[in-house]
Order: sequence, then C-alpha cells, then structure tokens
Amino acid sequence: MEKFEHAIVNPISSLNLLSRAEIEALTNTRGDLFDLFRRCALAILNTDSSKDDAAEIYADYSDFELRIVPQSRGLRLELFNAPPQAFVDGRMIRGIQEHLFACLRDIIYTDIKMAPESFSVQSDATNTVFRILRNANVVRPDVPPQMVVCWGGHAIPRNEYDYAKEVGYALGLRGLDIVTGCGIGAMKGPMKGAALGHAKQQVKDGRYIGISEPGIIASESPNAIVNELVIMPDIEKRLEAFVRLAHAVIIFPGGVGTVEEILYLFSILMHPDNAHSLPVVFAGPDNCAEYFQELEAFLVASLGEGVREHYQIILGNADHVGYTVRKVVQDQQARRRRLQQAYYFNWELVITKDLQVPFVPTHANMASLDLHAELPPHQLASELRRAFSGLVAGNVKTFGIEQVRLHGPYQLRGEPRLLRQMDSLLQLLVKQQRMKLGEGEQDYVPCYRIVD
Repeated sequence: MEKFEHAIVNPISSLNLLSRAEIEALTNTRGDLFDLFRRCALAILNTDSSKDDAAEIYADYSDFELRIVPQSRGLRLELFNAPPQAFVDGRMIRGIQEHLFACLRDIIYTDIKMAPESFSVQSDATNTVFRILRNANVVRPDVPPQMVVCWGGHAIPRNEYDYAKEVGYALGLRGLDIVTGCGIGAMKGPMKGAALGHAKQQVKDGRYIGISEPGIIASESPNAIVNELVIMPDIEKRLEAFVRLAHAVIIFPGGVGTVEEILYLFSILMHPDNAHSLPVVFAGPDNCAEYFQELEAFLVASLGEGVREHYQIILGNADHVGYTVRKVVQDQQARRRRLQQAYYFNWELVITKDLQVPFVPTHANMASLDLHAELPPHQLASELRRAFSGLVAGNVKTFGIEQVRLHGPYQLRGEPRLLRQMDSLLQLLVKQQRMKLGEGEQDYVPCYRIVD
C-alpha cells in the first residue's frame, strides 16, 4: 500500500501560541492519551476515505507514526507512513492540516488546560461542553442564530444522499449553517448542498461544523466540507454539544446511531422543565415513508402520543424543508431575544444527569436497563437511548465489538410489547441495510438478543 513516508506539519491557527510550559506538557503527555490522539489523527488523515472500518484502517497503517516536536515558537507534528490522500504535490491539504491540530487541541491540549476531574463531575458537564466549544472558537457571541443540526446515517443509498444535499442547498440559500457528526452520507450531503447554496448567495463565511468523539471518528472520518472540527470526550458530551448549539434539528433516515440521537433529544424535550421546544423536522425522500412510519410507531408505543408534539415529518420537497426550518429558526431568534437568552449556546435546556453520565456498554449494564412503559416518557427515552448506544458500540466501536466477540450478543430485558416494537424497528433497519455488516458477511448478525 502506498504511503507518504515523511512529513513535517506546522499549525495554521490552532495551538500556534503556546507557553513553554504548555508545550512541555504536550510533548510529555501520558501514553494512553497520545495513543488516542494517534488513532484520531489517522482517521483525520483518511478524510473522505471509502473505508468505515476502524480495525481495517488501523491494520492498513499499523506503521503510522506521529511525533510532537517542540520549537521555541510553538510546536509542529512529524508524520511517518501517513495516508497519501491527505497530501497534494508533497504538501498536506490545508483543511486536513487544520483538522489535525484541532484534534490535538481537543484531545491533548483540552485535557491539560482543563482539570481532568471536570470530565467526571457531572454537575459541571454542561460547563465542560461549553468550555470545549469555546476553546474551539465554535461558540461566538456576535453571530445570529442560524445553526441547523443535521443527523442521519452515514451508509445510505444514493437517492437519500442526493435528497440530503438538496435540503442542504435549500438551507444554504437561506443563509443557514450546518452542524453534523462530520462523516459521510447524511452528514456530508447537507454540508455539500449548503456550500453550494452559500456560494450562490455569496456567503463567504459559511460554517460547516463537525462534532465527533474518539470512539467513532475512525469509522466516520471528517468529510471534506467540514471547516470546523470538534472532538468531544464521549458520546454524551457530543450529543449535548449538538443540542446546546442547535437552533433547529433535521433528522434524515439512519441506523441505530440516528435512533440513539432521536431518543436523547426527546428525553430532553419531553422533560417537564423543558416546556419550550427545540424545532425538530424528520425529512427524507418519498420512498422513506416506511422508515418514518416504523420509527413513529416505535416512538409512540414507547413514549406515548405526546411525542408527536415535538416533531413534524416532511417527505420530499427539499425546498419546503428549507423554508420550514428558516421560519422556526427565526422564531427561535425572536424567543431568545425576548427572554434575553444567549443565541450561541442554549443554557436554558435542562439536561438530566442520566443523559450526561457516560454509559459503558458492558453486558451487565445492557441487561440491567429499565425498559418498561410505566416510566415517565423522558426517563424511558433515556433508558432506550442507552440501549441504542450499546447497539452502536456493538456495531462500530472497538470496545463494543470486542465485548460482543467475547461474551456473545447483548441481552435486552423489559416489557415484551415495548421490546417487540423495538425489535420491529431494528429488523426494518436490517432490511433496509442500515445496520453495518462485518467483513465478508452477507447477512447482518445482530449484536443484541431480546430476552422475554
């Protein structure tokens, strides 16, 4: 396999002004943190790669090396045996160069700058999220509300990708910025469309923010449109960052990861203290009607009829999605101005600790989830979110895949009717090929088993 044997890379904007003490701390960082940075850096260097298997990427570039080199005026990175697509004419592509130092900023520098215990004190979780976003210059007080979070699957059919791009174009024409999980598919489509819409409107400062986490970035490497990359410490802080930044949310069809995001969001919006709502639009081409019917059946069966108040479904007509979202964003702006709330970070939302404590998908934790319909809707949504988080781990994250390999499928226990509806949704995701297959597998092998 062709590799770029040796490269020296200097920071463009991130970390180009450090004290000597900070440089020394970076170059003497502990081994586990440096290894994490190396793996995430390799994922970034694989930007726009067709591969979405972390183990395969690590195996292909097992000899990849990275060194942090201190200098009197800052630092630089030295790379050996890097993916060649990150370079053109012997120089690293500028966007990838920026992402590489954003990765260093978020994984190592943030760990040094912020007390490690702040990541475990959940009462301060929201402040931690804010400080990471502020350090990345994502939260900006002088920017009007125009952030649209787009969620959806990364392995989607071409017509769904084209539709997501059309929606992004409609949003870009209306001057809206895009926040996604930074990968391909329904994450890349809205960004690519918005970039074209911004170009048509001569918007020269369009923002395409990608928010990832270490456990998933290798299987969802940043797409080429992302111009602001942030890596949060875990999935819980990643999801909170999305919700705190959003002025509206669009959800395209996706797999278990998308369902996890939906349940997280509704656990917040259905909480009694969150009387106001964050606008949510489910959107997809006309042939996605079955997907949304099954998704809605699951949501209503588990969370009750009241869940319908928190979203609207639009099939087809991408321009209508853009018009609808522009209108609700304007409503959000008027509301926050009236209440003197910050435009750039939604401090007003109440997010409970069960949504902030990192969930470790061990077999014991998955089996002990309280999946019963008599729970208040926002609490049940939180429990279901953890269940789907475990399924995401079993599908694409190294820890979860290893757990399933060692101990067999996760066992899910709870109310039979609820679990049957959940399994029906999961079977549809399998039928529509929204669940990841392992290397050489023709059929999906579930990483879960429902136990009556």
